[in-house]
Order: sequence, then C-alpha cells, then structure tokens
Amino acid sequence: MGRKAVYTETELLDATEKLLLTYGYDGFHLKLLSEHVNGARSTIYQYYANKEEVIAACLRRAMHRIMKKIEVIDETDSRQAIFDTLRAYIEESKLHQILSASNKVDTTQSDHALADMTFVKEGHTILKEQLMRIMLQAQQQGILRSDVDSLAVASVFFTFVNAPNMLGVTNEEWTHILFNMWLHGVGQQ
Repeated sequence: MGRKAVYTETELLDATEKLLLTYGYDGFHLKLLSEHVNGARSTIYQYYANKEEVIAACLRRAMHRIMKKIEVIDETDSRQAIFDTLRAYIEESKLHQILSASNKVDTTQSDHALADMTFVKEGHTILKEQLMRIMLQAQQQGILRSDVDSLAVASVFFTFVNAPNMLGVTNEEWTHILFNMWLHGVGQQ
C-alpha cells in the first residue's frame, strides 16, 4: 500500500476556492476536492468535519484577505480612498463570486462553520460601511455628484469592479482606467 500524500490547510483552501469558482457551491463536494489535492479524502477530515466547514473556512479566508487590504486605506483623501478601494476590490475581483456561496452554507450542524460565516457577515457589513462612508465624504467634498444617491453610486462602482479586464493590462492600469471612467464618465462634455 502506498504512502498517503499530505497537503497543508492552505493548499486545501486554495483548491476549495478554485473549485467554488468553477463549480459553485452546489457542484462542490469533498470527493471533488480530494481529487484536486495531492492526498486522500481522509486528510480533509483532519482539518474540517464536512463540506460546510471547508467552504465556510474558505469564505472566511477570502473575506479576511480583502479586509486586510481595505483596513489600511487612508480615508482623509476621499478621491484616493475610492481609488485604493477600487484597486483592492479589483485585486480580489473573484471575491463576489466566492462569497455568493455564503447564503447556502448550512451553519446549523457546525459551530466552526457558524463562527466563520458570522465573521464573513460582519466583514461584509464593515466593508459596506467603509465604502458608504468614503462615498458620502466624496459627495460632501464635491468629488462625486451629490444629486445621485450614494447607494446608486456604490452599485455602479461594483459594476466596474466586476468588469472583465479585456485589455489584459495590469491590475494597476485597469484600476486607473476604470477609476477614470467611473469618476468622469465616458461621454464627451
């Protein structure tokens, strides 16, 4: 009998994230995960008890990643803060797709899944509050139109975040292009 290959928790969560992006919550299962990591399915159970726990841990990690990028943004210059926020979201552009699984995770069977999903929900609230705070400040400073509801402004902002980079430029270049289009529009004055 051959020796079992072992993988790290990070490798397990990396594979989970890729599979969620490819197959979604409904198409994800532990057998599929074990086929995409170098090791036996039993190794998964050394880290997580079930599908819900591994997905919840993956979602928590994704939320933590974006929160680390967002928490360091200096909000004193709202124009720069909007740009930096856009850049962070573009760097994590798959976050929205990954987090779409959050409303499907059954937290009733696992305290670990419940804790992770609570973190995700609280993180979402923090991110939303920060973005709205920056948008409102930008409206008060005359950087953004004050006659447009800030929720509508934020909705368009996220439409830009989800725009595919069909030019194939770097994230930094793509952020500049989208920021300028979002801030100034594409029509001629």
